[in-house]
Amino acid sequence: MTAITDDPRWLDDGEMRAWRAYVIASELLRKQLNRELQEGHGLALADYEVLVRLSECDGGRMRMAQLAGEVASSKSRLSHQIARMETAGLVRRVECGDDARGVFAEVTDAGRARLDETAPTHVAGVRAHLIDLLGASDQQALADIFERVLSHLGHPA
Repeated sequence: MTAITDDPRWLDDGEMRAWRAYVIASELLRKQLNRELQEGHGLALADYEVLVRLSECDGGRMRMAQLAGEVASSKSRLSHQIARMETAGLVRRVECGDDARGVFAEVTDAGRARLDETAPTHVAGVRAHLIDLLGASDQQALADIFERVLSHLGHPA
């Protein structure tokens, strides 16, 4: 990891162009995908991402600490989010039998049904607003770039 120093290496025009395009486009993309899920299904993108991660696990459950890492959230913020989703009947918390302090988040049947209902809207948005704008080599480059960033930040791809 490159050390951050008191003597900054300012971004040149090309570097600034890349940085600003990334920042603005990624924020606008997330807002658009969230808006489509909210308007079409009353579900936030962050809640959709939790349902996806849980549905991909054996038994539809994952430790809360691991889930927080998977969705790039703090444990505290995720705990509040899971509480809201629990009230809506989409997930439930389950005690870890072998660890008194551990808690699983588990997707419910209603959560799976909600995911099945919303997934076509989400994938259509991802395609329309990103994937279909890129050729195969662009998609490969994008994956390579952000897998490198994830690795640098200590997050599994």
